[in-house]
Amino acid sequence: MIQGVLLSAEDIAEVVNNLAERIAVQFTEEFIVVGLMDGAMVFASDFLRALYALGYNPVFESLSLTSYGDEQTSSGRVVCLKDISRPVAGHPVLILDDVYETGLTLDHARRHILNLGAKSVTACVFAQKPYSQAAGQLPEFIGWQAPDEFLVGYGLDDKGRYRGLPFITSV
Repeated sequence: MIQGVLLSAEDIAEVVNNLAERIAVQFTEEFIVVGLMDGAMVFASDFLRALYALGYNPVFESLSLTSYGDEQTSSGRVVCLKDISRPVAGHPVLILDDVYETGLTLDHARRHILNLGAKSVTACVFAQKPYSQAAGQLPEFIGWQAPDEFLVGYGLDDKGRYRGLPFITSV
């Protein structure tokens, strides 16, 4: 059962627009955005629209990784469910992820994209948990400091449910 609203749709929009404004000025050449799916799908869509409003129209790719499956804790092992399909070699890449908690998925994505020849990799996460244990490099951009709860809504799920909620809550 879902709890009370932790972050409203209006607050989410403010976070996304703020991130887009902060990040857009960091890229002086064409860059590629890689959304980590499925959790970052809604964030990635909103973020791309916010970038477009600022005059940017980057190439978008998705990379589907999981370390949670249908559980509420990480298995400690990252599995690639779907790789990116366009070349990233020689381009700066911006990774979008939903929640930074263990750092395993983001670290795996960084290494994978660098191994594919990306010029550079920058990471942006919508939310960071307060007890995050970094498995690798911390994300360069963080939108919201989330509470120590299992979050759902705005693309975040519990066994595939609640992704479509326009706000973030917990279960």
